[in-house]
Amino acid sequence: MPRLTGLELAEALGQRFPDIRVAIVTTFGRPGYLRRALEAGVRGYLLKDTPAEQLADAVRRIARGERVIAPELALSAWDGQNPLSDRQRQILRLAGEGLSNRAISQQLHLAEGTVRNYLSEAINELHAANRIEAYRLARQQGWL
Repeated sequence: MPRLTGLELAEALGQRFPDIRVAIVTTFGRPGYLRRALEAGVRGYLLKDTPAEQLADAVRRIARGERVIAPELALSAWDGQNPLSDRQRQILRLAGEGLSNRAISQQLHLAEGTVRNYLSEAINELHAANRIEAYRLARQQGWL
């Protein structure tokens, strides 16, 4: 998706329309994504390979106000917490897209040293060797 991830869009919709009921249908069956979706107020989180009749039932349940989560993800959602702050995730995502510290600082209107500090903190939190490894690890965990 251009500009925003599905999770960012769900969060923005929830802030603008507090009564909205959002369901995400995704290929990302990772606990980190589910946790972030729940934090964003998403009412449904299902995998794309869910059979059509189950998807239809989930939409009806969500419309009634229920929360529907893919059963295979429900228990794993609470294993391991995301150690990254929102700003660390934002900067690490941009770094993973190949942007330099200078380009990130200009895009986010931050000092270049501040960007460097956030990246360093993220690398340390993830016990990674460098920003590329930190990005890869955070993506694998569903934290970006």
